[in-house]
Amino acid sequence: IAVWLAMTIAMMFPTVGPMALTFHKAQAARRKRGQAFVGTWAFLAGYLLVWMASGLLAYFGAIAAETAAARLDLSAPAQGRVGGLILISAGLYQLTPLKELCLTKCRTPIGFIMTSWREGTFGALQMGVLHGAWCLGCCWLLCAIMFPLGMMNVAALASVTAIVFAEKTLPWGPAVAQAMGIIIFVYGLLIMIQPQALPIFHG
Repeated sequence: IAVWLAMTIAMMFPTVGPMALTFHKAQAARRKRGQAFVGTWAFLAGYLLVWMASGLLAYFGAIAAETAAARLDLSAPAQGRVGGLILISAGLYQLTPLKELCLTKCRTPIGFIMTSWREGTFGALQMGVLHGAWCLGCCWLLCAIMFPLGMMNVAALASVTAIVFAEKTLPWGPAVAQAMGIIIFVYGLLIMIQPQALPIFHG
């Protein structure tokens, strides 16, 4: 479980940088004005709570899926096609209005600060949870493709992290999201045709 959570945090923590920096600057400005301020750690704690909870759910979901596959005695091609369906779903989700909404919330730190501000340490924790929830809505299916690609696949982990970072921070992030959606969708279709092309079948 610890390794699983570490991988989840490794994927998502780098992308919260712009939001954390904006929160820190807002609190620093309050401190200069003599107002009550809160450390950025409270915001980050709330953000991490969301991703740790989702990581735990994914972990137990993976165990349940493996158990079900064993009981059903699914062949390797059948398991591969399940992975293909996950990839297709992730690709299509990249092109949906919900993905666009969540991505917009994640890409506008100042807007988030202005519309979601909460006072005090608990308020900062709430802000972190809310921002984490928007980011989860943005990236949960991108994280899910790690199941068919292999949770210990370092190249896949680095690629997904790079995609999420590009989507959330680069000026052309929305275009990256849509382009990757098409690529992942096409890859999923190819896996449906040739399921044993998945990395998990090649150690």
